[in-house]
Amino acid sequence: MSKKSKSNPGGYVYSTDPGFRIDHGGEPEKETLPPAGQQLRIRLETKHRAGKAVTIVDGFIGKESDLEELGKKLKTFCGTGGSAKDGEIIIQGDQREKVKQWLLKQGYKAK
Repeated sequence: MSKKSKSNPGGYVYSTDPGFRIDHGGEPEKETLPPAGQQLRIRLETKHRAGKAVTIVDGFIGKESDLEELGKKLKTFCGTGGSAKDGEIIIQGDQREKVKQWLLKQGYKAK
């Protein structure tokens, strides 16, 4: 049995209504604020990570693609791995000072 590459939204298979349209829903993406308008928070977290420390940057307001781009720049600067999803950037290790310096240099407000 082959798997479908894309799931059917809403479970609709077929409709006889000629005006039928599938509502994809969702919210429109927010416009990305300029760096001076962003209020980012930096924190260290060790819970649920088997004792490993990670630096979390949250409070980013904007598109998911811009968040991923900022996360990639931060990971490259720190020389570590991580991810960017759900409105926060996760960087492996205790990188709070490095991240704060880089964000301030780029014009972001960071706490």
